[in-house]
Amino acid sequence: MGTQEQPSAVLPADVYLQMSQMMTSHWIPQVVRAAFDLSLADHLADRGLTADEVAQREDSAPTTTFRLMRACVAAGLLTADKEGRFFSTPLLATLRKDAPGSLRGLALATTLPAQWLSWNEFTASVRKGETQVEVALGTTFFDYLEKHPSQARDFSEGLTGTTSLWAAEVAKSIDTTGVQKAVDLGGANGSLLHLLQEANPDLRGIVFDRPNIVEDAAAETERKGLADRTEVLGGDFFESVPAADLYLLKFILHDWDDERCVTILRNCREAMTEGGRITVVELIVGELDAPGFGALMDMNMLANQPGRERSLEEYDVLLAKAGLRRTQVLTSNSPQSVIEAVAL
Repeated sequence: MGTQEQPSAVLPADVYLQMSQMMTSHWIPQVVRAAFDLSLADHLADRGLTADEVAQREDSAPTTTFRLMRACVAAGLLTADKEGRFFSTPLLATLRKDAPGSLRGLALATTLPAQWLSWNEFTASVRKGETQVEVALGTTFFDYLEKHPSQARDFSEGLTGTTSLWAAEVAKSIDTTGVQKAVDLGGANGSLLHLLQEANPDLRGIVFDRPNIVEDAAAETERKGLADRTEVLGGDFFESVPAADLYLLKFILHDWDDERCVTILRNCREAMTEGGRITVVELIVGELDAPGFGALMDMNMLANQPGRERSLEEYDVLLAKAGLRRTQVLTSNSPQSVIEAVAL
């Protein structure tokens, strides 16, 4: 007589709900992008409007504008009354143009086709042990941006938005006393350097990035009144970097494999003036039982880049190979940490 299979235990209903929400969560960023594109945060900043009124202002289709705004209510971005007027929430207000620390740029950068297309090949990246971004985009992530200038500008604005969100706290922990010149390496618009310059009126600096990326950096330094203390240089940090006594590498090393990270760090080491130091601003992956947000960001790197997020020990190895040694790790009210290093 055969044995009868025992029915599997019935899981709690909230577990199924949680999984269904996870599987459909990719809808939300595109709803946010559409809300941003229609400037809902700005239109609704002071008073409620109907979908027809928003559609008239944006020259968008009234029916689908209504459907979007109704979805924004479900997502917590808007509220609505029985008369059909929609109102902003604090969540939507983070996308306003004039909001301190606005996340408009981050909303743009994280929903770019360059970011999303590469996720189509994510499982293949896991199976094959390396990013399949070239399969998805036909080229590397940064070369793709170079061929698509509008996306490159959105990506740079996203970096600025990330700086507004996190690096403002990080900047408070970086001491620039006595620093003659700082280089914001791969700095896009130079947002981290600008924060340090605003705190230290004597600090001179250089925004250094790919020529196509730094096109808008000069205008940004001018807008902030820092042009007299800031150079904007296009170049390739795999070839060489400008001389300085402080190097700022914010979200740079996680883009690259170990060999290229060592090349970047070694170039900094060779160009660094006497008594200089390097600051590496990254998400540090924690221990296995509590890896933190860095473990999730690591999946985005696998989808888009040849790089990865790393543990503190892994950064120590990279520094040593480049002739550097870690002197301290600075933390703040931010997921990012600052690893400081000097020459051996």
